[in-house]
Amino acid sequence: MKSRFFIAIAIVAVLVFTQINCSGKEENKQMTQQELVAHGKYIVTTGGCDDCHTPKIYTANGPVPDTTRRLSGFQQGATFPALDTKYVAPGNWVVTESNFSGWVGPWGISYASNLTPDNATGIGALTEEMFIKTLREGKYMGVGRPLLPPMPWPTIGQMTDQDLKAIYAYLRTIKPIQNEVPQPTPPDKMMEMLAGK
Repeated sequence: MKSRFFIAIAIVAVLVFTQINCSGKEENKQMTQQELVAHGKYIVTTGGCDDCHTPKIYTANGPVPDTTRRLSGFQQGATFPALDTKYVAPGNWVVTESNFSGWVGPWGISYASNLTPDNATGIGALTEEMFIKTLREGKYMGVGRPLLPPMPWPTIGQMTDQDLKAIYAYLRTIKPIQNEVPQPTPPDKMMEMLAGK
């Protein structure tokens, strides 16, 4: 009876050790560049990056991402319609424009960044280290102004280094689009802008 008990314990221990060992190997598995890019594409696509960073085309079924301007952010020269700013006071509404790439709230106006590898207006000049630091610390270019809502950097920043490197690797492979996104509009300037002054 005792020998069966010890055999059962030994089998369970082997299974647990094997599971831990397999899990650890999978998590630390070194990916090829092709695997890294594919993994990054998967994260960007399923993670909803297009929801804010890609302009929309309106169809009978509602807005869909405009794949010709994928991940290029808030469009240069786009404007907001007039808005009564009492709606975006603290505790009230947060609103967006028709592309879901410009957001208005008590923090002012935030604009979705150009994530394409364009050197002048996108992330082309960011190193992998700067990119990861940006998402971990919520600072523009890893050291500048805070990233503003609705960018979910606190959640994204919890991804593994490998996941963040994969996102960076994938974004480096997409079509560069020159599109200069405005800097955030602070609350006092937002009031003037949305009132149509």
